[in-house]
Amino acid sequence: MSSRPARFWSAAIVLIILIVVAFVWWRYVRTPTNVAYVTEEDGGISVIDLNSLKVIRRVHPPDVSPRGLGVTSDGKYLITADKDTADIAVFSTPRLKLVRKMHIGDNPEFVKLDRAGDRLFATFEPGSEGGPPGQDDDEEETNEPPAQIASFSVGNWSPGPVSTAGKETEGLEFSPDGKLLLVANEAQDNIGVFDETTGAHIRDIDLKPYGIRPRGIKVSPSGSGYAVTMEASGTLLKMDTNFNILKSVQTAAKPYGVAFDRAGKRIFVSAAMARKLQVFSADSLQLLAEVPTAQRCWHFTFTPDDSKILLACGRSNSVVVVDANSYQPLKTIGGFHLPWGIVAYPRSYGSLGLP
Repeated sequence: MSSRPARFWSAAIVLIILIVVAFVWWRYVRTPTNVAYVTEEDGGISVIDLNSLKVIRRVHPPDVSPRGLGVTSDGKYLITADKDTADIAVFSTPRLKLVRKMHIGDNPEFVKLDRAGDRLFATFEPGSEGGPPGQDDDEEETNEPPAQIASFSVGNWSPGPVSTAGKETEGLEFSPDGKLLLVANEAQDNIGVFDETTGAHIRDIDLKPYGIRPRGIKVSPSGSGYAVTMEASGTLLKMDTNFNILKSVQTAAKPYGVAFDRAGKRIFVSAAMARKLQVFSADSLQLLAEVPTAQRCWHFTFTPDDSKILLACGRSNSVVVVDANSYQPLKTIGGFHLPWGIVAYPRSYGSLGLP
């Protein structure tokens, strides 16, 4: 009989150890999944659980003022562009622990992982103060130095080629075959085209006949072309793979973030000043729907199952959740401080995410 209590307590101790190990793994080691990451310009980074649509973690690391962000293919690292410290920050995702910073130059804004997931690109603007353009900026933009595009290897974070872009770089995108890097040059009203491997500048695509200030650019999942938003003129462009403009339509005021759905059938545009998410047919650019959002919703992401869209709305200090099929507003998540960008993991379609 005396051996039974001993076996009981031994089994209990083993069970307790397993529970503790499982908790530690779940809380501190496991790569988070079905989550969205939000950067806040005051320095915060938040994590939203996409099952409950609640914030489950907030960190505020020192000397980080994040805007653009991306998550690696394996979900182990979150990368942010930090405007006040002229660097790119790398965080391990289980605890959002800062593991590395790479200095690039003044006013970093966008980050983008290539299609293979093994290279990271980041834009920075030595001559820009950041923020939206004013009416008296033309002379200043003419004299300011051009923007740059830095590159790094994912994992060891070793630096690669640095490309000279145009004035006030905005969205980054890759060609369907991954061989070309495209960047929207807002102040020059064009799209710069670069060799993805070497960083060499190949050509510029002049968009002046169609609108003013390109901001977002996304490639179609079908590989058939690109969508471009032009903020100041309120324009949505459709380009083929040879950069010919096929069609342009008017959007609501100040379009910025743009993304295709996974099927490539619809184009979603966040019209920030109009406080709307607009939905267009990818083929005809016919307006299909409009959804009310909030103030300064620049960027958005689909959930991994494509059922919902989450928009980071900077001046409303909130994330707005919309049904991606019925286009009905579902929820507003508050408590943010100037949210700028948002991406999901597993990696999802969105203005900063896939393809």
